[in-house]
Amino acid sequence: MKRIAVLNGPNLNRLGKREPEIYGTQTLEDLADGLREQYPNIDFDFYQSNHEGAMIDRISQLAESDCNGIIFNPGAFSHTSIALRDAIGGCGIDTIEVHISNIHARERFRHHSHTAAVSKGVIAGLGLQGYSLATQVLIG
Repeated sequence: MKRIAVLNGPNLNRLGKREPEIYGTQTLEDLADGLREQYPNIDFDFYQSNHEGAMIDRISQLAESDCNGIIFNPGAFSHTSIALRDAIGGCGIDTIEVHISNIHARERFRHHSHTAAVSKGVIAGLGLQGYSLATQVLIG
C-alpha cells in the first residue's frame, strides 16, 4: 500500500470558515474523508501546522520513513520560505504543491512560489479537487 503525506500550512486549519468565497466551505476533515473514500488503498498521513519549523520537522520525519509522496499546500509559506524549499528539495520524496485558490489571479506577492521550484508539479485554483489530482499523479 502506498503512503502519501498531505501537508497543509498556515491558516488551513480554518478551512471552511476562513474566506469561504476564496477557499470554499469544506474543512480539512472533509478533505481527509473525501481522499480516504476516493482512494481506499492509499495510506494517507495528514498534517497541518501554522509553524514553519514544525513543517520542516515533519518533512524531515517523512524523509526517514516509507512515504511514497507528498501533497503539500504550504499556504503563504510558499511565497516566503526558503527553509521549506530546502526541506522539500532535500527530502528525496516526489512532492506536488497544491493551492486551493488560483494564486496567479490574486495579489502580486502570491504569484511567486519558492517551493514550486523543487516540486514535481503545481496545481492551483481547482479547490480541494487539486488534492485528488495530486494523488493521481503520485500513484501513477
